[in-house]
Amino acid sequence: MVLLSLKTTAEQTSTYLWFTPTLENYGTVLGFVGSGSSYLRFMLATLISSVGAVLVSLFIGIPMAYAAARYRFRGSDNLMFTLLSFRFAPELVVIIPLSVLYQQLGLYDTYVGMIWVLQLVTMPLVVWILRSFFAELPVELEQAALLDGYSRKQAFAKIVLPLARPGIAAVCLLAFIFAWNNFIFPFTLTSSNAQTVTVSTLGFLGGNHPRFNLVAAGAVMAALPPLTLALFIQRYLVRGLSFGAVKG
Repeated sequence: MVLLSLKTTAEQTSTYLWFTPTLENYGTVLGFVGSGSSYLRFMLATLISSVGAVLVSLFIGIPMAYAAARYRFRGSDNLMFTLLSFRFAPELVVIIPLSVLYQQLGLYDTYVGMIWVLQLVTMPLVVWILRSFFAELPVELEQAALLDGYSRKQAFAKIVLPLARPGIAAVCLLAFIFAWNNFIFPFTLTSSNAQTVTVSTLGFLGGNHPRFNLVAAGAVMAALPPLTLALFIQRYLVRGLSFGAVKG
């Protein structure tokens, strides 16, 4: 894909390994060459929607994961599997009623609508991974904090959360990648304002003369934010995924 993004339109279907690399495709996608492009605006929209979905998932998912790890009640397993089913249910099953609902509620092609629907994708991931991570933390640490005079909220905020930081960092990255790469929901629930790069990149295909080199350039740049984030927090990612974060 990287090699294709560096080829000219005349060379994009060539099978020869030797060609003269050009950055013109990246300039065209970014709007610096030609008639201009809205790619950067779509990139910003993707960033806002993905980060918003991750933040909402963390705000709701962390207490849910902690409660699921520490407290057992009748029907708790069924509740967790119901939540997990939201992640594995085919998106096409709900996309038509969801599209009608978005049109009626005025959420179509809005950031709020995208954040709300993408958190449905990331929430089960956050809860299930952090539930395993919280279960690995010794309960004795919280009990010791309670004996020292901490309230349960203080014990959670000052003891549990700092210890769970690697797991939270790991799940943040995974949730961000899932939200960033989602295609079906942005494809059907946005048109221009909140459209993401995964959808807008297809627009470079054109009509009778497909520009696969432009699509490749757009896809390469769309992959850079998750890749950069992964490199930045890879230390936490390794610790988080190796400390019970992926156990069921």
